[in-house]
Amino acid sequence: MLAIDLPAGSGRRPLLCEAVLFDMDGTLVDSRACVEHVWRSWCARHRLDSERLLKVSHGRQNHDTIRIVAPHLDTTEEIATLVHAEESCRDGIVAVPGARRLLDRLPAARWAVVTSAWQRLAEIRLDRAGLPRPPTLVTADQTRRGKPDPEGYLLAAASLGARPGSCVVVEDAPAGIAAAHAAGMRVIGITTTFERERLDCHWCVDDFESWKITSCR
Repeated sequence: MLAIDLPAGSGRRPLLCEAVLFDMDGTLVDSRACVEHVWRSWCARHRLDSERLLKVSHGRQNHDTIRIVAPHLDTTEEIATLVHAEESCRDGIVAVPGARRLLDRLPAARWAVVTSAWQRLAEIRLDRAGLPRPPTLVTADQTRRGKPDPEGYLLAAASLGARPGSCVVVEDAPAGIAAAHAAGMRVIGITTTFERERLDCHWCVDDFESWKITSCR
């Protein structure tokens, strides 16, 4: 078991769990500059409202976002354009404060990343941010349904041999939080993308700087 001791003021502590499952963009990796640049450019090309799109895009796979705001553009060509744009945009990608130190202290078999990014993009962004690639990395390539569906988180828990109800998820976006709740998992919200009021969580933190995680029986 792991004991997560959160900073003072974040709620009840410590939290006991079998595994910690992290979202990637906005949670471990600050890729907001790239994400918003790509989407704003795409919206400008198609004369779409970028602010409306950005309200629903965080945490979702690209094709799910397009289906919500412009279903007529959910085509193979448009997805390919976005794939190239996101893989090419690497400026400003950094680790969320405290993320590297935290991951270095976690047992490899007790944590995973569950992301709406595909495998290559996830590896690019983790590498660019100077973060380790987890042994268990669940990407859009491995799931049939993206967040807010719980499939990705349930797959990660199964891969780690952990019970869903004994996992803690760390998420920055409503879609990911909904996915974790649907999987029956507890959630810690991180306020890197949305304010606390938008995150349906009992616990919220600003970053990982003051986290303490210890192994216990």
